[in-house]
Amino acid sequence: MDRRELADFIRRCRERLRPQEVGLAAGPRRRTPGLRREEVAILAGMSADYLMRLEQARSPQPSPQVLRSLGQALRLSDDERDHLYLLAGHRPPAGRPAGTHVRPGLRYLLDQVTGVPAQVLSDLGDLLAQNALAETLFGDVCPPMRHDHDQDHNIVWRWFNDPRIRLAHPVGEHDYLSRVYVADLRAAVARRGNDPVATSLVQRMRAGSDEFAELWDRHEVAVRRQSRLLVQHPTVGLLELDCETLLTPAEDQRLVLLTAPPGSPTAGNLELLRVVGRETFAG
Repeated sequence: MDRRELADFIRRCRERLRPQEVGLAAGPRRRTPGLRREEVAILAGMSADYLMRLEQARSPQPSPQVLRSLGQALRLSDDERDHLYLLAGHRPPAGRPAGTHVRPGLRYLLDQVTGVPAQVLSDLGDLLAQNALAETLFGDVCPPMRHDHDQDHNIVWRWFNDPRIRLAHPVGEHDYLSRVYVADLRAAVARRGNDPVATSLVQRMRAGSDEFAELWDRHEVAVRRQSRLLVQHPTVGLLELDCETLLTPAEDQRLVLLTAPPGSPTAGNLELLRVVGRETFAG
């Protein structure tokens, strides 16, 4: 908690907020720039004395509930609200989720990536979009989502319920990938605060896969940001790929790039796969 910066930020936000912005009359005798401390305290549902101590850097650490009320009273933007939380020593609440519809900018970026396989995934493992090279690499075992939260297009669901998806990876990698999928999903479910979509997915997967249920009960957590992925392709053979994950601000959509390690045989095999893909789509 940075008391001095927090105090300064709250005071300045209060002073630049005009009475009419919160439905109050300015009045002819108003000397305080912006809102009075008592007015903000009423809007936030706290005592004026506590707000005074916050502004004088004398208060204990405010709770997230207090910060939420104060942010609403001060009409803070999302960025200002996040700044308020960070100064108070708390992690900001999750931003507005992007959902299952790929944003135009992210779709454009995906379309520009032609030299490496690339996919857009939700944080729960829904395949939202992929480029031609990714389709050539993985085939049609898990096609991109067409309807919201359709489990047939969820890579984690497919991994534990459709044996075909595992054929793309060496058998020795299966246990490792199972743990990676479950640990990453566990982190996503917690970030979402156990929302209905996430809770329903976990319930269905526990009921449909004993392996998933056993791994879920271990409570392992690991966000998948960078990893190495081995893919066994029927035409070009084994590919050793670096998996790089780029997150949207709300972290519920991710662009996954699969690149070849510098100087590895996979670089040539990826180029061969591009040729195979062009011939496949041309035919």
